Amino acid sequence: MIGILGAGAFGTALAIALGQEGRDIRLWARDPAQARAMQATRQNLAHLPKATLPDSVTVLSDLVALGPCDILLLAMPMQSLGPFLQQHASTLPPAPAIACCKGVDLLTLQGATAVIRIYLPNRDCGVLTGPSFAADIAAGLPTALTLATDSPQGDTLQRQLSTATLRLYLTTDITGAELGGALKNVMAIAAGIVVGAGLGDSARAALMTRGYAEMQRFALALGARADTLTGLSGLGDLILTCTSLQSRNLRYGICLGSGAAFDPTVTVEGVATAQAVAKIARLKAIDMPVTQMVASLIDRTIPLDQAVRSLMSRPLKQE
Repeated sequence: MIGILGAGAFGTALAIALGQEGRDIRLWARDPAQARAMQATRQNLAHLPKATLPDSVTVLSDLVALGPCDILLLAMPMQSLGPFLQQHASTLPPAPAIACCKGVDLLTLQGATAVIRIYLPNRDCGVLTGPSFAADIAAGLPTALTLATDSPQGDTLQRQLSTATLRLYLTTDITGAELGGALKNVMAIAAGIVVGAGLGDSARAALMTRGYAEMQRFALALGARADTLTGLSGLGDLILTCTSLQSRNLRYGICLGSGAAFDPTVTVEGVATAQAVAKIARLKAIDMPVTQMVASLIDRTIPLDQAVRSLMSRPLKQE
């Protein structure tokens, strides 16, 4: 049995994909009313209105009712992960815990697996990340993700979480996979700023290229492997998130660049991550001009025209 904690778009999509192959899925929703509605209607109207939950998916709001799971998928926003585990760690079944969020925790300045290990010590854990949109997974469209874990059960977890349309690639480079998924959200906001400011597709391509170099520089400084950043959780996710309007981070950046309002109820993981990574970069003296620009715009410490000028006035040098 697989327990999925978080009935947002991504958690629901994973429940659908895994449940369609007959796996016993327990999908936990924080709101009891939402859980009752989803269990009755077999739909998540708020997040994936066109998708239907398979019969093998049970939606519940009582963590005790999860029972003895083989795997726990933590499908909640990065900034909610620590508070959730702090409150519910003693209630969760003793199964491997796999984070399905992308970002850096603002309080600890660490990735998801480090946060898991704070509250669930001595437990196998990892992160599921890569280029994906919940609607595509729920619709059964082909999707490839990275499962990063140092667990000796890695091969087993990979098989248990793969389906005919959801293909998982295994790595032990947790740092690289986490930072690739986290940093691409920051670059997607920056790409959106470029689009929103009307700077053109050529400027967006340049931003993505230099942003990718910045991702590599930061991740390598923190111990990641270079090849991880060239894979699904790095370059692959960067391409998807910077080019599709399904990306909340891209849409948020477009609003920043154009001066339009953005729906404050929508979670944009790159906002907190930009602030956390900018702080780490300052502490470790890592040159991160794109990230610093995004963080400064979010904090409203610089105006848009100054942010654009700061990027365009970078010193000329060898590529």
